[in-house]
Amino acid sequence: MAAARVTMAASRTENANLEDYSAYAHMSEEQLLQLAIERSLAETNLTPWQNRQLHTHIQPSPPKDPQRPPNNPNSANPPIETKTEKIDRDVQDIIICGNNDKVIAWTRDHGQLRVKVETVHELDPFLSAIWRGDAKYLKDLIPSKSKEIIEPNKDGWIPLHECAYYGHVECLKVLLKANPDTINKRTNRSQTPLILAVGRKHLSCVKYLLEEGADPNLANNQWETPLYKACEKANEDIVQILLKFGASPTKACIQGGTPLHEAVRNKRLDICEILVQAEAKLWAKNVYGIDPLFTAAQCNAVKLLSFLIYKGGDVNTHANDGATAFIVAMLIPRTSMSKVKSSGISPLHFAAERNRDDILEMLIEAGYEVNSMLSHDWTKMYEDRRSTALYSAVVNRNIEAAAMLLEAGADPNLDIFNPLLVAVRKGSMEMVTLLVNHGANVNALIPTHPTSFPAVLVFCLRYILMMKYLLDNGCDAASCFNCPYGSNPHPPIKPRANGRETMYLLNEDPSDCCVQFCEIISMPSVSSWVGPIIDTLLDYVGQVKLCSRITEHLESNKDWAQIKEKTFLPCTLMHLCRIKIRTRLGVPRLHRTNTLPLPARLIKFLRYEQEYFEDVL
Repeated sequence: MAAARVTMAASRTENANLEDYSAYAHMSEEQLLQLAIERSLAETNLTPWQNRQLHTHIQPSPPKDPQRPPNNPNSANPPIETKTEKIDRDVQDIIICGNNDKVIAWTRDHGQLRVKVETVHELDPFLSAIWRGDAKYLKDLIPSKSKEIIEPNKDGWIPLHECAYYGHVECLKVLLKANPDTINKRTNRSQTPLILAVGRKHLSCVKYLLEEGADPNLANNQWETPLYKACEKANEDIVQILLKFGASPTKACIQGGTPLHEAVRNKRLDICEILVQAEAKLWAKNVYGIDPLFTAAQCNAVKLLSFLIYKGGDVNTHANDGATAFIVAMLIPRTSMSKVKSSGISPLHFAAERNRDDILEMLIEAGYEVNSMLSHDWTKMYEDRRSTALYSAVVNRNIEAAAMLLEAGADPNLDIFNPLLVAVRKGSMEMVTLLVNHGANVNALIPTHPTSFPAVLVFCLRYILMMKYLLDNGCDAASCFNCPYGSNPHPPIKPRANGRETMYLLNEDPSDCCVQFCEIISMPSVSSWVGPIIDTLLDYVGQVKLCSRITEHLESNKDWAQIKEKTFLPCTLMHLCRIKIRTRLGVPRLHRTNTLPLPARLIKFLRYEQEYFEDVL
C-alpha cells in the first residue's frame, strides 16, 4: 500500500506559556525541582541557542569509569554507573520562576532526569532577556553587545530565532530594529524566524515578521515552507495571513507533499477551502504518487472527499504501487473480520512489523482488534515466537506505534516472551516506561528459561537506574535472595560447549533447571557490579540472609564490606512499614501511590523519592 504520513497518536505537546511567572514565585527550590520533574513529561525541546548557553551552567558530577562500578557505595542507593561529561544536548524544557530571577532547566539522558536551578544573572544576558520576554532590558543590552546579536552558534541560531521560537514579539521588534537584515536569517537547518514562529503557532510574531518583509516562501532543509508548516499545525489564522502576504500554496516538501496534503491529513475542510481558493493544485502528487484526494480516502474524510471531487479532483487517482483511492476507501470496510481472524494473522501485525505507522493508525481507527494474536502456525515462523502486533513494535523500538497500540487497549502481557523484557534488553528506557505505565508485568518469567527471580532483572543488572525504576514499580527484589543452597557451598557453574557460562540467552535451547540470582551475578560481565546491585536490592526488602556465593562476592572487595554488614543490622521500622504498605498495595496499584490520603513527604518516601527517615520528618 502506498505510504503516507499521518498524525501519530503519541504526538509531542507544546510548551506551556512561559510568560506567567507569578505562579512559581512562592515555591521553594524543592518544589520547583518537583515541578520540573512533572513538566519533563511534556517532552518539548529546548532550542539550539539555549543548548549552547546552558551546557556551561548545567553540569553533572564528574564522569565515572563506565566499565567498573564505584568502589565505595556509601549510600542506600549506589551511584549511577555512568554519567556523561556534559548534560545531554537534547534538553527538554525550561521554566523561569521566582521573581523572574531563577531558571530551571532539565533534560533526560538515557533515562536519567537531570535538573539544574540557576539564577538568571548567571546566564547569557541575551538569553536571559529573551526567555523572560524583557524587551526593555534587551534594548539596553544592544549598544554594548551589538556583535553578539548577529553571531550564530554552531547550530546557526541567533537571538532573533529565539524570539520567534518563544513568541516574544516585543523582543522581536527590538532585535529587528537593530538588525533588519537578519529577518530571513537561516539556521543550519535552513529555518527562518518565520518558520519557527509558524511552527510554534505564534500569530503575533508571524504577522509582525511578514509586515517587516519576511519571505513567506523560504523553506527549511526539508523544503517545508511556512505555509506547509501552518497546514501541518492546522492553524487557519496563520494560513490566511501567509496567503495574504504571498505564500505559494503549490510549493512541495522534499517528500512531494503540499500544504493541501497536510490540510487534508488533518481533516481541516476550512483550510482546504482557503487553499483551493488560492489555487492550490488538486492533482499534485507526493513521491508515492498520492494526491490530496487519495489522502482524503486514506483518512476516511468523507466531507473532504466530496469537496475535492466537487472541485475537480480525479476520482480515478492511483498511487505509484497501483493502489487507487477507491481501493483504500473501500477495502477496509469491505474486508470480512471473520476472514481476517481465520487467516491467523491481522493486518495490524504486518503494519507494526514493517513500521507502517500510517497504516497502523488507519487499522486501529477502523476497529481492528489490537490484541489479535498470531496463530500457532504463524508464530512458529518467528524465531522469538511473537504473537502480538505490540511485540513487533517493541522489537523495532517504534515508540509511536507502541503508544498507539497501548492507548487503543493493547495488553502488554500476552506474548510468551513479554515485550517488557525486549525493551529492557534493548536498553530503551522510554519504551520500558511506556509499557510499565500501561500495565506490563515487571515480574514476568520465561517458561522456556525458568528463573527463581523476575527475568527482567537479567537484562538490566549493569544499568542500575533502569533496575531501580523496575524495582520502584514492583519488581520482586526478595526473590533474588531465595537461594536453595543458603550458607552451604554452591555447585560450580557449568560451562557450555561454546565456553559460555550458563547465562540467560534467548537463542539457547530451553532449560529445565531454574537459574538462581546468585548464578547470574557470578558471570564475568556482571560480577564487578555485585556490590551496587545488592546494595540497591536491599532497599526493597526486609531482613534477608545472603547466600554464601553472594557473601563471597561482597568479601572479594573490601569497599563492599559495609553492604554485607547492612544485612546483619535490623531494618528500621520506617523501612519495614514502607515495604509492608507497598506489599499491601500490590504491584498494579503502586503507580497510584500519589493518590493516597497521606502527606506529600510520606508519599515521596513510599515511592523511594526520599530514602531516609530524617528526610520524611
